[in-house]
Amino acid sequence: MDILKVFAKNVRKYRIAKHLSQEQLAEKAGLHRTYISAIECERRNISIDNVQHIANALEIEAYLLFVE
Repeated sequence: MDILKVFAKNVRKYRIAKHLSQEQLAEKAGLHRTYISAIECERRNISIDNVQHIANALEIEAYLLFVE
């Protein structure tokens, strides 16, 4: 299992399910749109703090972003 790939796929899946653009998710999470884009394209590692910010913005439990 490639954790970065799973995380990227799940961020995108939950973002789309919530009908959010990358910009809207970034705003809700307090992050930059290009950071969200880089995460979804697997070009960026992410801190635990930012995992929690993204999960909160998506209104899900953080562990769900790591479930294949």
